[in-house]
Amino acid sequence: MATIAVFNQKGGVGKTTTTLNIASALAMLERNPLAIDLDPQAHLTHSLGVNQEISNGISSFFRDERSLLDLIQYRSSGLRLIPAHSDLSKIDALFGKSGNVASRLRDGLGEQLAGDNSPIVIDCCPMLGILSLNAIISADRVLIPVSADFLSMHGVQKVVSLLDVLQARYARKFDFRILLTRFNARRKLSFSIYDKLKDRFGDKVCDTRIMENVSLAESPAYGKDVFSYAPNSQGAKDYFALTHELVETGFFY
Repeated sequence: MATIAVFNQKGGVGKTTTTLNIASALAMLERNPLAIDLDPQAHLTHSLGVNQEISNGISSFFRDERSLLDLIQYRSSGLRLIPAHSDLSKIDALFGKSGNVASRLRDGLGEQLAGDNSPIVIDCCPMLGILSLNAIISADRVLIPVSADFLSMHGVQKVVSLLDVLQARYARKFDFRILLTRFNARRKLSFSIYDKLKDRFGDKVCDTRIMENVSLAESPAYGKDVFSYAPNSQGAKDYFALTHELVETGFFY
């Protein structure tokens, strides 16, 4: 089972949009994906039209030791979701000093979803805390969305350095890819940022770029992914192309 954490310490770079639409594209490809909303803002949960409920959210896995299998909700698209609730914001305060809590999700996935070879995509919160650590430590791969602006580009190295630290601390290797989002083909800056990322990180940068597209911003308001909301939009084309790229290059094995 391939587990992908979608993470960046900077907000507003398209983490939830990327998680939502990659998972939805994988469902279209009949890969039976599981999306986990690990952000207390619960934007992924809202984007899929799911109501927040404390008892059925991922926080009850941490707080009440509920089985992950009991928390899975099945969507008509074929996508499976473990939703979030704002109560998830309390997890850091409750477990921040516990030595083994950072690996709780990894252990739960290994024990409770053993034999399930479907891909898992985790939407991370931008803060580096217990929740983000759980996501990254559970993951085989990390996808780093970066919006096509100067500050986001310079934040990439911080994320890559963090992965290096975690690799040493937890004695494991994290593969990663960098995804350029909010790309505007009318701005030279967008091309400049892409070229600089390619020069610095080479084939770790996805060839597919996510163009700035209004449908990507509008679809969550209707509880839909971009494929359901605007199947012929540029956003739908970009995220389907990205998913194919990640599958074909072995990122989702």
